[in-house]
Amino acid sequence: EVQLVESGGGSVQVGGSLRLSCAISTSGYTHSRYCMGWFRQIPGQEREGVAGIDCDGTITYASSVKGRFTISKDSAKNTLYLQMDNLKLEDTAMYYCGADPVGVRIGRNGGVHYPVSYWGQGTQVTVFS
Repeated sequence: EVQLVESGGGSVQVGGSLRLSCAISTSGYTHSRYCMGWFRQIPGQEREGVAGIDCDGTITYASSVKGRFTISKDSAKNTLYLQMDNLKLEDTAMYYCGADPVGVRIGRNGGVHYPVSYWGQGTQVTVFS
């Protein structure tokens, strides 16, 4: 079983920064590695991809966040991060960490190339003016 726990959400003014963290823990027989990514969802809308680190190390971003958000992973700590800078009102959403043994690749429009098997509980990010 895979468990993902996000943290770091909160409220921030336009132009500010936040860093999200996602700790991954596994038990039992599991794949030795996971591809991971960040996703977000606004009530009433579909969940969209934000940034992903594929199992081969390929990093992908949705065009709406590219240049402002940075995804990284600390394998020793089994933790995924999302540094969010120059936040905009439209970045307000529930942010989720996702993991999958096959792949996590985010399209320019926020589409997801592979289905995600595991999800965290989400952390709210609110940007205000």
